[in-house]
Amino acid sequence: MVLYVIGLGLGDEKDITVRGLEAVRACDRIYLEAYTSILSVGKDRLEAFYGKPIIVADREMVESDSDAILKDADKVDVAFLVVGDPYGATTHTDLVTRAKELGIPVKSVHNASIMNAVGCCGLQLYNYGQAISIVFWNDSWRPDSFYDKIVANRKMGLHTLCLLDIKVKEQSWENLARGRKIYEPPRYMLVSQAVEQLLEIEENRKENVCTRTTIAVGLSRVGSDDQKIVSGTLEELLEADLGGPLHSMVIPGDMHFLEAQCLKEFAVNKESFDKHCKVLDH
Repeated sequence: MVLYVIGLGLGDEKDITVRGLEAVRACDRIYLEAYTSILSVGKDRLEAFYGKPIIVADREMVESDSDAILKDADKVDVAFLVVGDPYGATTHTDLVTRAKELGIPVKSVHNASIMNAVGCCGLQLYNYGQAISIVFWNDSWRPDSFYDKIVANRKMGLHTLCLLDIKVKEQSWENLARGRKIYEPPRYMLVSQAVEQLLEIEENRKENVCTRTTIAVGLSRVGSDDQKIVSGTLEELLEADLGGPLHSMVIPGDMHFLEAQCLKEFAVNKESFDKHCKVLDH
């Protein structure tokens, strides 16, 4: 039959499209991808709204046991639900490729993702460069290669969308080494944590790209009723409280005066914003 890959949008159970909802209600099995992003509501709310039971698909299932998801999908309809848009993560492309190799037809139902909903902060989407991911550091692993993309974007005057790390159903190195199925509590990176890492990288590399007076934008729970947007210097964002997850951030490039005007509405301190904001003169 068909593998439906369906975007759920960013907010709650009602953000699914009409086409997506019709497909879900017609499917025999429904999987919810539960590790690249989260909605503001739990599985029970989705099941109540869709009128269907849902199987949570963690990273291990999607990346290592995709055959379980695709089992009998040539005979019955199967839905794979993704928060945001279906193609926001390469893992989902891999699942689609695997289905096609097995001769299973695939239909995609698109939806809003942070990649386009970030326009709510006022920075124009066509002025964005490469998006980056900022991951949690630990004592032995402190990657900073993503900073090169921020530098490249800034040189071209382009904005940088920073996707902040999510750790769901992760194992400690000790439990992984011992083969123990014990998982760490979920962790979601905050804007303030991302800023700390950016400032440390700048301190080490001295690129003059993400300094304490660099203007940036923090966003949380985009697409939900309680979404929050805060702009200001990186130093100000260190102390900004954006509430619960999910958080993301934007490092602006060259700003048109209308973009700057929009950002100023979200400023922690409007006088500080005017002082440090660099605006194109045309």
